[in-house]
Amino acid sequence: MADSTQQLLKSVFTNGPIEGNDTSVLSLLNQALELVCQRLECSAAFVLTSQYDKLFAVDTDIIDTSEQQCVSHFGASHASHASQALFNQHLQDNLSLCESLLSSHQAIIYPHSPEQSFTADENRLLTSLLDIFNQLDIDCKHLALSPVLHVGNVKVILGTMCASDANPVVSQQDDPCAFVQKLLDDIAYQLASSLELRRLSVLLDSKDKQYQELFQLLPMPCALIDLHNNVVLQNDASTQNLPITVGQSLFTLLREEEHPLLLDTLHIVREGILRQAWCEVPLRNGVQICWYKFSFCHALNKQQQLLLMIEDVTERYRLADELSFHSNYDVLTGLPNRLQFENMLEELLKDEEHIPACIAFLDLDQFQVVNDLSGHQAGDVLLQQVAVRLKQLLRKDDVVARLGGDEFGLLMHYSDTASAQQVAKRICQQLFDHEFTWKGIKHNISASIGIAKVDYVDSDIYGVMSKADAACRLAKEEGRNRWHFYNPDDPQMHMMYNQMLASVDIAGALALNQFELFYQLIEPLDKPDTGIHMEILLRMVQSDGQYVSPGVFLPAAERYNLAPRVDRWVIDNLLKWGGNNLAIWEQLSMVSVNLSAMSLADNKFMTWLEMRLMVEPELVSKLCFEITETAAVSQLDQATGLIDLLRPFGCKIALDDFGSGFSSFAYLKCLDVDYVKIDGQFVVNLCENRSDKAIVSAICQLGKDMGFEVIAEFVENTDIGVYLKNIGVDYAQGYAINKPTRLAELQHGLRTPWLT
Repeated sequence: MADSTQQLLKSVFTNGPIEGNDTSVLSLLNQALELVCQRLECSAAFVLTSQYDKLFAVDTDIIDTSEQQCVSHFGASHASHASQALFNQHLQDNLSLCESLLSSHQAIIYPHSPEQSFTADENRLLTSLLDIFNQLDIDCKHLALSPVLHVGNVKVILGTMCASDANPVVSQQDDPCAFVQKLLDDIAYQLASSLELRRLSVLLDSKDKQYQELFQLLPMPCALIDLHNNVVLQNDASTQNLPITVGQSLFTLLREEEHPLLLDTLHIVREGILRQAWCEVPLRNGVQICWYKFSFCHALNKQQQLLLMIEDVTERYRLADELSFHSNYDVLTGLPNRLQFENMLEELLKDEEHIPACIAFLDLDQFQVVNDLSGHQAGDVLLQQVAVRLKQLLRKDDVVARLGGDEFGLLMHYSDTASAQQVAKRICQQLFDHEFTWKGIKHNISASIGIAKVDYVDSDIYGVMSKADAACRLAKEEGRNRWHFYNPDDPQMHMMYNQMLASVDIAGALALNQFELFYQLIEPLDKPDTGIHMEILLRMVQSDGQYVSPGVFLPAAERYNLAPRVDRWVIDNLLKWGGNNLAIWEQLSMVSVNLSAMSLADNKFMTWLEMRLMVEPELVSKLCFEITETAAVSQLDQATGLIDLLRPFGCKIALDDFGSGFSSFAYLKCLDVDYVKIDGQFVVNLCENRSDKAIVSAICQLGKDMGFEVIAEFVENTDIGVYLKNIGVDYAQGYAINKPTRLAELQHGLRTPWLT
C-alpha cells in the first residue's frame, strides 16, 4: 500500500503544471492530501512545510505567498473552505510552538500506546490540535503526526485525523501505531522529496529563463550551434547585424575554401583539445565582404551544443590592408615603393625562365628648384603628374615604382637593349615637353635615366640596381635630360659602379666592424708641447686583411648617405680606445676627428654626438673636430650650431682645407674656430712657388690677427717645415713627419720633436 501511495504521489507532482505560482502548488498539495485521505481512509490530512531553513516560510520559488504555512484537506463530511482556513489560522497562532518542535520532533500518535511518552511541549501541541478540531466541531478520535522529514531545502510534517473509531486500513494491522507511524514517515518523505524536486525544477526553469533573457540582451552577436553545425538559437544582436538565420548551417555562410578552417576550429572544441577556439572568416553582408571572428565554446547543456560568439573584425582587416598598402605602395603617387620594387626584381631573378628584361632608374632634374620656388605642395603635385605620365608611357605589363624623393624605378619585362633605349628616349622627350605651372610660375621638367640589362648571373638584386643607378648618375653628370645604358667597358661607368659597390661594402663593414683607426701626427713647429697632437684617420679592412684607402670608400659614403654612420663609428670607437688607454690619453695634447658635411646636416647624428660626449667627461676636452671649408660655407648655420654644441664640452674646432673655396675670408669672420688647416695644394710646392708663399703668409698673418692657430698639410720635406716655422705657422702635418699609423700601435702620448 505504501508503494502504491508513493507512486500516486509521484505522478501528482510529476504530471502537474510546471508554473511556480502559489495556485498551482497549492492545487498539487491539495491533490496529494486528498490522495492521502483516500488511501488512509481518514477524515483530514494536513502538511506543514518549511523551505531554505526558514520554518513554515514557504519558498517564493514554489509558493509566492510567504504567509502560507500550512496546507490542509478535509474529507467530504467536513469539507469546507472555512474549516480549512480556520484550521490553518489556528496553526499560525501556534507558530512559535511548532518551530521549537520542528528542531527535535518525534512521531505523535493519539491515542498513544502505553510505551509512548510525550514531552510537555508535545503535550501542548497535541492539546492545541485537539482544541482546533473541537472548535471546528470535529470529534477527533485519532491524530497522527510524522516526525520532521528534511530533504534538501525542504522540511515537512505530515498529519492525519480520523473522526471515527473505525478505520479498516489501520485496525487490520497487528501494530496499528507502528503501521501509522511508518506510513506517515514514507508519505511525508515522498511529499518532501516531491516538493524539493518541484523547487529545483522551478528554480532551473527560472534560471533557464534568466539565461535566455541574458542571452538575448548580450550586445555581442551570439548563437547556439547543434551537433549538425546548424544555428538553433540566436540573440537579438545576431539577428539584427548578421546574415544568419535559425536552422541555417554555418557552412552555407562561408566560401568553400574557408570550410576546412571552420571544421578544424569546431573539431578542436568538440574533442576537448581546447576549451575555446576561434577562427576569422569573411562573410558577405549585403554588398560588401566583412570579416568576423567566430569563437566557440561548449554551451554546457544536455544537447551538447556549442556557444558561438561573433565579433566584427572588419575594421582591423581594413587597417591591416591599409598598412599593407603603405608598406608596399607610395601613398603620394599610388605606385609601388622601393620595397615592393625590390621584391618584384627579386622574384624576376628567381624565375627559371630567365626572360629578357631591363630595369631603369629615373631622376627628375633639378626637382629641388620646384620645391624651393613653389613649395613642397607643388613638388608633390609634380610627382603625381610624372607618375601618371610614366604609367602611360610604359607597356601594359611593365612596372613603374617610386623609389623615394624624385627617383623612379622601371622594370621592363621581355625587353632588350633596343626596346629599353626606345622607352627611355620616349620618356625623356615626353617629360621635357610636359608643362608644369604652379601659381603663375612655369617650371621646365626633364629627367636623367640609367638603364641596365637584368643579368641572371648576379647573385642578388643589388648588383643589377647598382648598374642602373650608376648609369643614371652618369647621365645626370653628362648634362641631364638624357639616358645612359650601362656599359662595363666605359671607364666613367666603371668608376660609378665601383662607388656603388663600395657603398654596399661600407654598409657591410659597419655591420661587421670591419674598420680600423689610424693616426697621423700634427707637429708643433715652435711650441714646447710635450704631448702628441694627432689626427684620427680611417681605413676599411678587407677580408684578406688588406686596407682600403678612404679616398676609395669615403666618396661613396658621401654619395650614398652613409657618411654620418661612418663618423659615428669613428667617434664611438675612438672614445672606447681612450677609455681603455686612459694613461696614454692623458699624455696627449690634442686628438683631431673629421666630420662630414652630411653629419652636420643630420639632426639625429648631432643629438647622438651630444649624448656620447656627455658620458665621457674625462676625454672630451682633448678632442678637436675638423669640418671642411666647403661644408662650413655651404652649411653655415649647421657649422655654427656644431660650434655652439662643442664649446661647453671644452672641445676645439678646426676648419679644414682652408683656401680651396672662393669666399673663405668672408665666411671666416662668422666662425669661431681654434685652428685653420691650409689646403695642401698651397703647401706641397711652397718653397718654389711665389703665389703659394703669398697665400700661406696671408693666412698665417690672418691667424695672428684673428686669434686662431694655423696648421699646414702636405708637408713632404724638412725644407717646407723650416719655411713654415720661419713665417710663423703653428703646426705641420705630412709624410715628412710621419705616415699614418695604426692607433693600436701607439705606446704613449709623449711627443718627440721633429725639427731640432
